[in-house]
Amino acid sequence: GTPAPTAVTRSHPMITRSQDGTRRPKVYFSSPHALSTSTVCLLTHDEQEPTDLVHALTQPKWCNAMKEELAALNRNETWELIPPHQTQNVVGCRWVFKIKRHADGTIARHKARLVAKGYSQQEGVDYFETYSPVIKPASIRMILSVA
Repeated sequence: GTPAPTAVTRSHPMITRSQDGTRRPKVYFSSPHALSTSTVCLLTHDEQEPTDLVHALTQPKWCNAMKEELAALNRNETWELIPPHQTQNVVGCRWVFKIKRHADGTIARHKARLVAKGYSQQEGVDYFETYSPVIKPASIRMILSVA
């Protein structure tokens, strides 16, 4: 068989950002030049994401984003409509709105996602076990060692 993968040892005392949990913040705008107060106000007075459906429906760009999401869900045959059983709890859904940006901070697109309210379910009533399709690092190492 193949030898088991060995742990990587560092030959230096430096602690990297990933080791101490530090994350670099996203920088949407950086310039070596000083900005005027009016420019800073213009850049910081940015469009807000709606927090509920009522506010989103008042703006055509968010309505279009919702239409795109529904079209994608239908195109991918995400669900099949069936009548609910009397003993089953129907899980509701809600819209989540997000502004996607380019690296320079300009708006790339308005994204709307329809998500299930999974937090309304009760263990033992609505479900009995959970599953998360996430691969463990040990599995990745094993597969790479065999390859």
